[in-house]
Amino acid sequence: MIKKIVLFFTLLILVSCSSGKPAIATTKKAAAAQRPRVAATKKPVRTIKNYPSTNNTTEVIQSTSRTVVTGDLISNYVLQYKDIAMGNMRKYGIPASIILAQGILESGAGKGDLAVAANNHFGIKCHKDWLGESVRHDDDSSQECFRKYREASESYRDHALFLVGKNRYAVLFTYEKDDYKAWSKGLRACGYATDPKYPDKLISYIERYNLHQYDCQVTGKNYTPINKTAPARKSTYDPASDPKISLSSNDPNLYEVQKGDTLYSISKKFNILVDELKQKNNLTDNALSIGQLLKVK
Repeated sequence: MIKKIVLFFTLLILVSCSSGKPAIATTKKAAAAQRPRVAATKKPVRTIKNYPSTNNTTEVIQSTSRTVVTGDLISNYVLQYKDIAMGNMRKYGIPASIILAQGILESGAGKGDLAVAANNHFGIKCHKDWLGESVRHDDDSSQECFRKYREASESYRDHALFLVGKNRYAVLFTYEKDDYKAWSKGLRACGYATDPKYPDKLISYIERYNLHQYDCQVTGKNYTPINKTAPARKSTYDPASDPKISLSSNDPNLYEVQKGDTLYSISKKFNILVDELKQKNNLTDNALSIGQLLKVK
């Protein structure tokens, strides 16, 4: 009897101990539920900054027409015509950077009205010696005659011949072949353009789009990209010391051609013969450009 009582209490103690232990999961799902949660951490990802490869900043180019362009458009224009520009530099001595900058400005990077309709990238008018096709376009006067070309390359060639063949531009070829600042200022002084900011515009395009590198490819010089923190590249052109061209509007010996002027009207104004006026300025024809400086005394 005593043994039965001891056995009963022993079983009772064993049952109470087992009921106090936590339940043991017997399935994978239950086991997973009982595992402590650990915050998930991902392997750090190396971030590469992808800077934009395009330049969609717009600007307005005002030449023979008003054209809205982007930096990408100008860069593509340069890539398309740089070889022609360098070829003309080798053959005619005009800096490739100047050729490209003028092309950008005069043609609206190839998107201006004259460039699209006539492949005319430099705004060259017909003049009396032009025998090719032409188009009419408003410029200084209404419906003026501009040259039309089959291909843009013909316009580039004609631009070179235009500068080489006119006595008024002869002084340009006395400057260093790669001195784009001298050429930019000289073109304005010789009467190529009437805009007083024309030189600054050319220089801006040359330096923004590194056009001077194409001059260096022709001359064999090392090209150094423009660094805005570095001293500015000094030009050999000094208008004050140029005996052939004076930019001083106060010089009584010079007259700046105005809209509507002709050699005859200027000769009457200054009491000088037309032939004498042409001789003083090395003019071979009667063509004048607004802003052109003429020696009148």
